[in-house]
Amino acid sequence: MGTRRYIAVEGPIGVGKTSLASLLAAEFHAQAILEPVEENPFLRRFYEDPHTWSFQTQLFFLLSRYRQQSVLRQSAVLEANVVSDYLFAKDQIFAQLNLRGEELALYRQIYQLLDSRLPKPDLVVYLEARPEVLIERLRKRDREYERRIPREYIEALAEAYREFFFEYAEAPLLVADVSELDFVASREDFLDLVREIRSMGKGVQHYIPLGSR
Repeated sequence: MGTRRYIAVEGPIGVGKTSLASLLAAEFHAQAILEPVEENPFLRRFYEDPHTWSFQTQLFFLLSRYRQQSVLRQSAVLEANVVSDYLFAKDQIFAQLNLRGEELALYRQIYQLLDSRLPKPDLVVYLEARPEVLIERLRKRDREYERRIPREYIEALAEAYREFFFEYAEAPLLVADVSELDFVASREDFLDLVREIRSMGKGVQHYIPLGSR
């Protein structure tokens, strides 16, 4: 893992963040920090009625992500390698997509206060995929509450992620289009990405799969 002691894996819903983060943690003998998404008591209600439940859902995610990430401030944890299946800063993507007016303004105040207390990753691996691929992967994992997510929301979320990471500059960034890749099924694909991670320098780099070279 070299100097990449803290890697965050990011991307829109259904892209494969948790699967890849778990594989990377095993490969690098790292501690895995996996977001407990299904513990949010407002999430199902949000997908049923986003207008009513957006702020509660967002605030619960923000605070639970902060509590989980705050362990990274402890020296004992920072001495070990860490791979997380989310980036704390991505919380802003969902807030800007789902909140408006005074709720968004209040959220931003809370976010800025919490974000200033957390360490930044040494590398962010941003996974992107076509909306139809995301929808198909959601269908395959078949979580009951995800069946209600409209295609328009998936498309808007994927675009919001692209815009966010186009401007992202808080850490080195590796961008990977995984529309045609399956790191769980293909060890070759996974190891090729690992080599890319090991060779990462500063700035932004785009991962080109083996078959595309």
